[in-house]
Amino acid sequence: MTADTSSPRGVMASVRPYLEKESLAAFFLGMSSGFPYAMIGATLTTRLAQDGIDKKTVTAFTLAFLVYNLKVFWAWLVDGVRLPLLGRMGRRVSWMLLAGALVMAAVANLALVDPAADIGATVLAAVLVGVAGATFDIVIDAYRIETLKPYQLGTGSGMSQYGWRIGSAGAGALALVVSARYGWTSAYLFCALFAVPAMFTALVLGEPARHRDPACKKGVGEVVASIIGPFGEFFRRNGAWLVLLFILVHKVGDTLANLTFRLLFNDLGFTNDEIAIWDVGVGFWAYLIGIFIGGVAYTRMGLKRSVLLALVLMAISNLSFAALAAAGHSNLGMAGAIGFENMASGYGGVVVVAYFSALCDLRYTAAQYALISASASVVGRFATGTTAGALIEAMGYVNFYLLTTVLAVPGVVLFWWMGRSGLVDAAMGTAGEDKAETDPFA
Repeated sequence: MTADTSSPRGVMASVRPYLEKESLAAFFLGMSSGFPYAMIGATLTTRLAQDGIDKKTVTAFTLAFLVYNLKVFWAWLVDGVRLPLLGRMGRRVSWMLLAGALVMAAVANLALVDPAADIGATVLAAVLVGVAGATFDIVIDAYRIETLKPYQLGTGSGMSQYGWRIGSAGAGALALVVSARYGWTSAYLFCALFAVPAMFTALVLGEPARHRDPACKKGVGEVVASIIGPFGEFFRRNGAWLVLLFILVHKVGDTLANLTFRLLFNDLGFTNDEIAIWDVGVGFWAYLIGIFIGGVAYTRMGLKRSVLLALVLMAISNLSFAALAAAGHSNLGMAGAIGFENMASGYGGVVVVAYFSALCDLRYTAAQYALISASASVVGRFATGTTAGALIEAMGYVNFYLLTTVLAVPGVVLFWWMGRSGLVDAAMGTAGEDKAETDPFA
């Protein structure tokens, strides 16, 4: 006999996991995770443009984002180094406080530089925000994964996505409002406070119950082993190389398509007001709805089925832009394409992040999740971003978006085969294998 999810009791059962303390913690962690990205993204671009900095110099600031892909090289420190003094509070809590303080200091430093007077100092300040933000991400991801119980990975990832979007958008909006009244220095100093939610969460909840400290390292050889150990453990698993291949290719088609939406809208003659309403407005709410659906679907469908559905939806969403390109200027068509794409991305972001979280070994959560998250975006940022414009010029928009749909197929097929052959389960980390923690609402 199946549960009646349409009844009030069924609805409450779906909502209740979002109100558990671990899921609420994931929300506040996500808020703090999202704001450094906004500080060196659109917010800094606006500041530089208003200070009269030329476009070539502004684009050079994208190097600050490269740091997020390099975080895997120092993530082992978060797993393997016990901080003096603060370390008595627990490894994760102490690193959260240190990383949060570093982010606040880096943002304050960026607030105090004058781009018009010293662009070099501004570049350095932006890179420092990137380094501090990436380190904060390492700690936040590890804390979130180790705080959430296995059955909470879906809803917790959803709440984290909610927090990230609200934190990045909120910090960006606050910076614009404050800068218009009190200047950019005050704006950045106000936004530095967005690091506080994660720090406060760590202080309130304390050290994650599921955190497992690796063995103590004493000699040089043991320190070296602590660096390569997390990666060695991952690649010794059955099917690990196929899992890594999936991580690398699963978003190639989606990334190629996402890089070009604004180009399509411009060539179809959409105005800035239309883009603001349909792309930004509809897209934002569709994304939030997709996040909620993803959390519920992960809980109800399980990991493998929910991830496979996400991959299919993200592939199909590219077809909607092929249809828009063929139809031409259409507000309804744009709303439909953007709405479907963002809902699929919100849904996929939850369940895929939950899967990536479950791949981690609880002894090496920080290092392994840094490897996974960096690998998931590196191909899209370096391999596909440089080819999108040339492909559009050679093929046209319709055929281009059809190509991106085809490029998404290998990821779908690979994950389906991994699920059928048992490799999804065989390569799972201890973060997703703890059967002692069950869903009390199941």
